Amino acid sequence: MSVSKWPGLAAAVAALAIMIAFVPATEARAQGAAVAQPVGPSGLPLPRFVSLKSGRVNLRIGPGLNYSVDWMYMKPGLPMEIVQEYDNWRRVRDSEGSEGWINQSLLSGKRTALAAPWQRGRLEEIALRADPAAEARTVARLEPGVMGVVKSCNGEWCRMDFDGHTGWLEQSLVWGVYPGEQVVD
Repeated sequence: MSVSKWPGLAAAVAALAIMIAFVPATEARAQGAAVAQPVGPSGLPLPRFVSLKSGRVNLRIGPGLNYSVDWMYMKPGLPMEIVQEYDNWRRVRDSEGSEGWINQSLLSGKRTALAAPWQRGRLEEIALRADPAAEARTVARLEPGVMGVVKSCNGEWCRMDFDGHTGWLEQSLVWGVYPGEQVVD
């Protein structure tokens, strides 16, 4: 049968082929199966969270020393999301959505996170719990935007340390860990 006799047939076959190609991936996501995450030239997944090693880190407008500095971060340990890689430069995004390039030598794999930075000025305190449950005893009250070290996450709750206070925070209140992500000690 000639495709020229059926002009809509080629489009229908192409659409069907696309739908068949995407069904396994869609079913895997629906069943909660792991879907392969994109990998950057470094061999590490993209995107991913890291933190700043130093207290003075330049965010540049491009991947190289010849690009101008757009911003300087002054807080060591601040979480950053790597969204792109180029040579030894990493395009990062901070909790406020600003993006730019940082040399990989100034980044650490140590996982840190911010407690609900989007709630600054709206919510007075966030409860750090003794156990991963909403009704668990409050260990500490946190200001939105405070930085802590991620110890582990089970997909719903993260065990974190905030200046010597260790407890559990709902994962939906953490910037520095993906929704549903599991982090092990």
